[in-house]
Amino acid sequence: MKSIEILSNIQNRWHKVYWFSRMLINNDKYIAIGKEPGLLSTIASSLRIVAGEHQKKNTLKIQKQTLRNIIEERYKKTSSRNNRVQRLLQELEEEIETLQDMEVFILTCENVMIPLHQAISNIPSDDKEFTLNIAKSFLDIQGEKGLATVISLWDDLGVKGCLTAERTEIVRAFATLRILLNKDYIVKEEEKDIILTAFTQEFERRAAQKRKKRAGGSLEDVTDFILEYYGIKRATAPAHFQADIEVDNWVKTKDGWLIGISCKRTIRERWKQVASAESTVLSKFKIKYIFHIVTYDEDLSDDKLSLLGGLRHVFYLPDDSRRLKYASEHVGLKNYVRPISQLVDDLKKQ
Repeated sequence: MKSIEILSNIQNRWHKVYWFSRMLINNDKYIAIGKEPGLLSTIASSLRIVAGEHQKKNTLKIQKQTLRNIIEERYKKTSSRNNRVQRLLQELEEEIETLQDMEVFILTCENVMIPLHQAISNIPSDDKEFTLNIAKSFLDIQGEKGLATVISLWDDLGVKGCLTAERTEIVRAFATLRILLNKDYIVKEEEKDIILTAFTQEFERRAAQKRKKRAGGSLEDVTDFILEYYGIKRATAPAHFQADIEVDNWVKTKDGWLIGISCKRTIRERWKQVASAESTVLSKFKIKYIFHIVTYDEDLSDDKLSLLGGLRHVFYLPDDSRRLKYASEHVGLKNYVRPISQLVDDLKKQ
């Protein structure tokens, strides 16, 4: 590609679709009007009316003033946001230099930001709706023998369900935008590519943020579900207790002591720091055991098992786990590992 062609491509006005979309959703530097579809719709409709009613020589000025008036009116009662409002208006003033730029801005509001907002809203905020009924079915049929399956599937089912929802939304919104560009806008094929990829890039960025928020709670949710399913009451965490290994749930034993339950894919946390503390710390807070449910146990070394096991940490591993079989037959480790299917029975005995 010649340098002139490269420069022409970089300067193509439709590249502003992406940058406008980033500006409109940025709530740190600006005010995130992109999260208000009603406001975006009002802005786009008003700007289109101005474009159809006024002579070309004044149209851009009137459109810019209309844009300013609408946004200032919307946020006039929130003085704390005024600096960000004015920064957004100033930078939009600089970016929208021509009527063609304004057309790009209107398209961004109407056909990128509003559909994006709807698509992202349709993606579940947590995985539970994809997993609860399936998990319950396993326990209904298999009982406690289904625990290992439920725990190992919980993550996979939730992730797959949410990603499927993401795919459904991006395909629908992408197809709608492509049809609109073919029907209502005179743009070249490479310009369509610029617009469509801007939409896709921003969708993925925002979907990834939602994905990240979901990820932390998934395995914590499964312990909540199991305890609730078997009618095991949860207790509050002991006051002022701090541990380097996160505990998801607490259960009070018959003698008034506590068992902490942690469900993790792996034990990669600061286990050496935990091991450096004496088991008397647990006794101080009336903690009898810490039960660890581990779904991927290949990195669960002998050192981890022996050091933490000696501090009243017990590891529940998948029933068919190679590490479980090995540790169960090892004279120095067998007291620290149990099959996941034994978890509920152990809790009820306590």
